[in-house]
Amino acid sequence: MERPEWIAYSNEEVEELVLKFRKEGKTTSAIGIILRDQYGIPSVRAVTGEKITAILKRNDQIEEYPEDIMNLIKKAVNIRDHLKENPKDLHTKRGLEIIEARIRKLGAYYVNKNQLAEGWRYDPQKAALLVK
Repeated sequence: MERPEWIAYSNEEVEELVLKFRKEGKTTSAIGIILRDQYGIPSVRAVTGEKITAILKRNDQIEEYPEDIMNLIKKAVNIRDHLKENPKDLHTKRGLEIIEARIRKLGAYYVNKNQLAEGWRYDPQKAALLVK
């Protein structure tokens, strides 16, 4: 992807914006949306040649868990809380099984890509502590 000519920001300015938003607690996808909508930067990769995660990794500000698996873990924890109050909700139980299967598959993928520790396992009790 080539750098669009109409972008007024330099590589360093975009990188500073990414780091600023990360310090504010924004996720990588939220940073990308803010840069697109408020700063007119269609793609950080087109401007800097690197993805947002690569910029954060180079500056030691990467999250412990990838954003997509963390979102699934949060969803699973919320569903488990719902099932404590509504144990007969069979449709939600099925949804929980599907989400936890996705977490396990994604976890195996990230272990193979060395983004999660070798032998990482999804544990609902640990997940509840991780989210809260």
